[in-house]
Amino acid sequence: MAENGKKIGIVCCSNGMKKTNVEIIEKLKNVLLEMGLHPVFSDFIYEKDGVFSGTAGERACALMELYENDEIKSIFDISGGDVANGILPYLDYECIGKSSKLFWGYSDLTTVINAIYAKTGKPSVLYQIRNLVSSHKVQQTDDFRNTVLNGRDDLFQFRYHFIQNNEMHGIVIGGNIRCFLKLAGTEYMPDFKDKILLLESRGGTVPQMETYLSQLKQLGAFEQAAGVLLGTFSQMEAEQCIPTMESMIQYFVPKRLPVAVTKNIGHGSDSKGIMIGSTALFHE
Repeated sequence: MAENGKKIGIVCCSNGMKKTNVEIIEKLKNVLLEMGLHPVFSDFIYEKDGVFSGTAGERACALMELYENDEIKSIFDISGGDVANGILPYLDYECIGKSSKLFWGYSDLTTVINAIYAKTGKPSVLYQIRNLVSSHKVQQTDDFRNTVLNGRDDLFQFRYHFIQNNEMHGIVIGGNIRCFLKLAGTEYMPDFKDKILLLESRGGTVPQMETYLSQLKQLGAFEQAAGVLLGTFSQMEAEQCIPTMESMIQYFVPKRLPVAVTKNIGHGSDSKGIMIGSTALFHE
């Protein structure tokens, strides 16, 4: 995964960045340059029309230009929000499938990451590169540098524990639970058979989680999956909601299904990365 001295693409496929974030993005640019990475920014980064940095077609085209640029070695999305799934019909999945580039993003980019896997079989990384200029920037920068530049896996090493059974193995799909469910009923939703379903969330409390878990159950996700990995549920945890997600998930899944929990994957600025569309083994 070494990228030292290479160009990387920066895009916003979901909501455009607010102009008030210019200073943060400039800091990110400087951190990357200090590492020896050369960020190439899309023309559609900041809000122009409401939350939109461009139309769905324009944002998709900007992403594909980075895939088609042989000098770009990896692509990082710095956005989140609501509108990333709008680009899915405009992407060239044949081109993406032939590319060796990894796509990185989190939150609403769950839609793009899972669509890439469903349409091409290629993995992507659930991770927000803006963590490099967050309150945990020292650790994040070390992990990122060691992983992306030095070929180690520091960014992908995280702690977890099982709350049901003690081992699971399979290709990881999922991410942000709300955004993942936008793919339901579309050609962009991966099948659940023998998959490890990662679920995490920034917003939402018990009523929203009940709705999402009910929909997943009705889709047959828990009957087909090889296991569930729960990440962080930021609002639920901040408000100390009862029941907790750990309690709720056990109501919805079969008792035979392994369920593990990690505090290291989600929307926190200390979050690690995880490969979506890649095989993983979790065990105690």
